[in-house]
Amino acid sequence: MQGMPDPDADLATYYDRHAALRNTRSLTPHRVEAREWFVRLLKREHRHSLMELGCGTGVEGLAFVQAGLHYTGVDLSPESIHVARAHGLDCSVANGRSLPFPDAAFDAAWSMSTLLHVPNSSIHDVVRELVRVTAAGAPIGVGLWSGEDEEVLNPEDLDEPRRFFSRRSDQTLQRIFGEHGSVEHFQTWPEGTGEESGPGAGNWAQHYQFLVLRTPSPK
Repeated sequence: MQGMPDPDADLATYYDRHAALRNTRSLTPHRVEAREWFVRLLKREHRHSLMELGCGTGVEGLAFVQAGLHYTGVDLSPESIHVARAHGLDCSVANGRSLPFPDAAFDAAWSMSTLLHVPNSSIHDVVRELVRVTAAGAPIGVGLWSGEDEEVLNPEDLDEPRRFFSRRSDQTLQRIFGEHGSVEHFQTWPEGTGEESGPGAGNWAQHYQFLVLRTPSPK
């Protein structure tokens, strides 16, 4: 994409710059409800470990630890990882296209508002990695902001580099993940205002998408 030779480096730069602010940001009620629902699912299935892709400063990581899960987080931003580690979380800098874990290392995975930064040219590589590092038959919870299948830079980012967004329709999102397992849960909720508003500075019509991908069971 012109003007964006290294989206990963640009994202790391952006989130390094905003790590302190994002450490204080609260999650919306819908996000909290989705996470608590997912935790209940893991406990019903006696799953004890979880890997989060795009852990940021560890806001949700702390909640997973408090819920009794063995937690591991990864993120592109070294500053975000520094903050997360200061909270006592097991986190490291890593790229979703090449996760530093063995096959089937975790009972589940979680990635909220992260895969929207992954272009369509590499989204399947990232989903493959999520499936690889989770156990067979494991649930993977994913949240994204929707769109009309376009790839753009965020108009609300005033400083360069701006964040890249791949804004996918509900149909496209379910098709992509459906190629890697079974989408057993899919829901959306409307964009709110203030703290519940999404990216785009009001320029985008969008809603939030939350799905659970069930990885293929052993043959």
